[in-house]
Amino acid sequence: MVDVSQIREHAQVVGADGVTVGTVDKVEGDRIKLTKDSAGQGSHEGHHHFIATGLVAAVEGDTVRLSANADVAVNIFEEEGGD
Repeated sequence: MVDVSQIREHAQVVGADGVTVGTVDKVEGDRIKLTKDSAGQGSHEGHHHFIATGLVAAVEGDTVRLSANADVAVNIFEEEGGD
């Protein structure tokens, strides 16, 4: 089990494939809130997105590694309103 208290503000979030998903704004409950400017393009641009902490495989300093590849993680982003 990963200790999510080790997740730092401005840490880089990367998929299991090493591709960057975004940058941590903060942890809110059981979700990681990504910064607005790092959370994607198109319909994902300009607002916060969240990733469930259950997807975190490891925290290594300023890097949060996910158990899913980046393209999968982006497809299951939770929107700011919780959707």
